[in-house]
Amino acid sequence: MNTNFLKIITVVATVLFTMASCSSPEEASIESVEVIQFYDYSEVEDETLDLINKYRDSVGFNKLEKINHISYISSGHTEVMVQTNIIGHANFAERQSNLHSALGALKVGENVAFNYSSPKSAIRAWIKSENHKANLDGDYTHFGISIRENEAGQKFYTNIFIKK
Repeated sequence: MNTNFLKIITVVATVLFTMASCSSPEEASIESVEVIQFYDYSEVEDETLDLINKYRDSVGFNKLEKINHISYISSGHTEVMVQTNIIGHANFAERQSNLHSALGALKVGENVAFNYSSPKSAIRAWIKSENHKANLDGDYTHFGISIRENEAGQKFYTNIFIKK
């Protein structure tokens, strides 16, 4: 029953994210934001980004360039999900605004996942989800990721895409 609840929450969050991600960058406030230059990628984060690019290449899309600032922003959201044990896109507009201000993002998309044991399994799930697949296949140029585990060893994923 807990798994079904999480699936329902994920679907609702995806729908809300899709509506939120359709807003234009012009709607976000413009301010000066520090761009984070360093992010210490874990092996699993690098593997996930590599698999996303292999997937995109296999279906005819451009490979995406990793930007440390995007991963840093992703990590903030992932930490919130770990601490609250709530999977979703809460405060997406703030992340979108930061990426618009800091990097000049014209378009921002986000995928989250919970409790997938490996990058391959998370990406397979995203490919099977229409809204998540739309981000994987989207007109983006750059991306970043954060993957963290809670005390029970369950993984939380935040993958953000932007177009510059």
